[in-house]
Amino acid sequence: MSWIQITTTVPEALVEPLSEALMAAGALSVTQAEGGQDEIFEPELGTTPLWTDTRVTGLFEADTDGQAVVRRVVAALPQLPSDQFKVEILEDKDWVRAWMDQFQPMRFGRRLWIVPSWCEPPQPDAVNLLLDPGMAFGTGTHPTTAMCLEWLDAHPPAGQRVIDYGTGSGVLAIAAARLGASAVHGTDIDPQAITASRANAERNGVALDLRLVQDFEADPPPPADLVMANILSGPLQQLAPTLCGHLRHGGSLILSGLLTEQAQSLIDTYRAHGVRLTPAETRDGWALLAGERLG
Repeated sequence: MSWIQITTTVPEALVEPLSEALMAAGALSVTQAEGGQDEIFEPELGTTPLWTDTRVTGLFEADTDGQAVVRRVVAALPQLPSDQFKVEILEDKDWVRAWMDQFQPMRFGRRLWIVPSWCEPPQPDAVNLLLDPGMAFGTGTHPTTAMCLEWLDAHPPAGQRVIDYGTGSGVLAIAAARLGASAVHGTDIDPQAITASRANAERNGVALDLRLVQDFEADPPPPADLVMANILSGPLQQLAPTLCGHLRHGGSLILSGLLTEQAQSLIDTYRAHGVRLTPAETRDGWALLAGERLG
């Protein structure tokens, strides 16, 4: 079976908008890889490479009109010229090999690893999350996810109740559970994300409460000790009262998915809702905010 592969390389700030545009145009999956000459993402132990440019690839069914997809994406992101997209036919065997080669075990912090199914854990006694790249976003390759995983490794939520708002693949929720959380609740607006998260949770042997947002908000869990949200700045602004409302007094909040220049606006917004945030880390233009609910 053949596939249509559409590829281009973009600056980091355009990775998520482009990935979303490709999915909206019907991509079966979207992958991200370092945009330079080194194709395999295999960092040295304890390090995370900083990608100046990222190669984004959308995979489509064989009967897809690739040029029509490019026109749709360019209409959504006019700063991208159409001639920088490469459209090609990819045989199934080549696609599987290319897919697997792009994803190798990744270490986050001291003891947290993401390990694809085709690899042996480099450290069997570490906290190994068994997770393959798929259609839901969030498998650790993006700086925002990496920063969240490293924060969790440095602040393990042992015995805590955790909420992962915008769970995607479930990677942060699963990491929290594997790091000792007493209860983990995840929610997302995308049914596909909930399906992927449930499958990933089962594979990792953890029990998560995973529900669509409307069901989650209709019957919310008790206020959490830790609330995590790795989404975009706009939704983080809009969700401020919701996220703060799910957090107990004295509880911790971490936010990512925002650019560094968007951090102060979010800090101000959340301060108005009783949560004091500070930049915990920045990487390649992205920021992680962390803080606690006062009172």
